[in-house]
Amino acid sequence: MNSDQRHVICSAPGRAGIIGNPTDMYGGAVLSCSVGMRAYVTVTPASELVLETGGQECRIASRDDLRPQGDRFDVARAILDYMRLPPLACHVCYESEIPLRSGLSGSTALVVAVLQALLAWQGQYPNRYQLAERARYIELNYLRVVCGYQDAYMCTFGGLNYLDFRGKQFYREAEAELFATVEPLGPYVPELPLVLGFTGVRHASGAVHKPIRERWLDGEAAVVEGYRHITEIARMGKKALLLADWPLLGRLMNENHTIQRDLGGSGESNERLIAAALEAGALGAKLAGAGHGGTIIALWPWPDATRLEEALHEVGASAIYRLQVAPGAMIERDERQHES
Repeated sequence: MNSDQRHVICSAPGRAGIIGNPTDMYGGAVLSCSVGMRAYVTVTPASELVLETGGQECRIASRDDLRPQGDRFDVARAILDYMRLPPLACHVCYESEIPLRSGLSGSTALVVAVLQALLAWQGQYPNRYQLAERARYIELNYLRVVCGYQDAYMCTFGGLNYLDFRGKQFYREAEAELFATVEPLGPYVPELPLVLGFTGVRHASGAVHKPIRERWLDGEAAVVEGYRHITEIARMGKKALLLADWPLLGRLMNENHTIQRDLGGSGESNERLIAAALEAGALGAKLAGAGHGGTIIALWPWPDATRLEEALHEVGASAIYRLQVAPGAMIERDERQHES
């Protein structure tokens, strides 16, 4: 096959935390589900290294061009800096259906998809655990985003999962990092009656997480005990979900949110949507991501969600989504695999 005709296309989904977040930053556990929206990356031959997103292009001629500029090309710059590749001659085009800074891991989905595409272009195919850990390492150490492990694992694995992060630590050398435990629950949960409401307020998750993490590192009892308890809530939530015990799951979601809200991890726009969802009859409602904007998730175990959707729109939700189990990061096209 003529190499000039080669294409690599990869994609990765966003995610929404059902219960347990944000204990993925603290050795805890979460229930999380992928969302139907994805980030897409296409790599094709070119005479030089060109990045493209949002109708704009950026040429990378040397390592000096990998310095952060505070724009959407920083994701690819960080990945290229991490990979320390020899000069590449390719065109890397990436876009996302996931609203950025919406609390649905849109930036992480881009990191996973771009990383997987560039690795495939180089003929490297790491397993999902390796891909998730590399993506998380890049976000933390190259993009300087203070975030948990849930995002990278969910954008990589996709599906509906119970994730256990016991023994995982920030700033550990990559070679010493333990892999998370990923337990797929999708085959056992035929119904997923959860609705997402986007506040319309875009946020940076690190700005939410960093102050609370510093309090946890200082040993503040409320934070340490709160996240220990949310981890237990996640374990109980797993059982409630598998038994389709919606009243129990709703109570656990509300308890999870109360703890995080009282620690300062929510926000006015989030509280407005959560209150509206509960008043409309939702059994539970909480943050789907970091808070201070972004997206909330509500438990609505009835076929018609019109009342809930109307209530969310009335208090300012700019978009509403039904949670759906979607596949994880995938190589959708790689012609190198078909060359003889």
